[in-house]
Amino acid sequence: MTLPNKLTIGRIMAIPAMVVIACIPYLNQNYIFLNVSYANFINVLIFALASMTDFLDGYIARKYNLVTTFGKFADPLADKMLVLTSFLILLIQNNVAKFGDVLLEVLPLWSVAIILVRELAVSGVRLVAAEKGEVIAAGWSGKVKTFVTMIAIIILFLVGLHNIMAIIGLILVYISVLLTLYSGIEYIWNSRKIIFESI
Repeated sequence: MTLPNKLTIGRIMAIPAMVVIACIPYLNQNYIFLNVSYANFINVLIFALASMTDFLDGYIARKYNLVTTFGKFADPLADKMLVLTSFLILLIQNNVAKFGDVLLEVLPLWSVAIILVRELAVSGVRLVAAEKGEVIAAGWSGKVKTFVTMIAIIILFLVGLHNIMAIIGLILVYISVLLTLYSGIEYIWNSRKIIFESI
């Protein structure tokens, strides 16, 4: 098994570990510092390490010509599963950002829904393109979206540190949603011949 594939599998294995940690009452009800629970502290470390492997495995695979069919399939799938699992863990925490007397959810349900729908749509297009032997390269907007989303998740796990973290997290979530919409539209537009050829 190649090193990039091992890193991808490690990222996939991090997902159930994060879920188990998030479901342990003791880890959620006790705090390592300020209002950051043990669960969020452990999960932000796991998520950050897993996110680093996302950049590493692709770089190593391309540099050393270790690209495999498994990697092409599992790598983007692992990314999506990691991000969406993290969003679900954070969603049930109902964290808020305070703007004076106004309280805003740092991770609104609609924002997660938009990101989920975009990922499903893009995955569907990729499947259709793969059947036709075509590869649609990810645009710059998709790569920036992934980076901003990962930073947003790290910040959201640490909102217990201070309200400023919640505000930064909220801003990054909104930026992530905008990039998600833009990159999704761009992806579908670039794939329009494949999608609409049989209409």
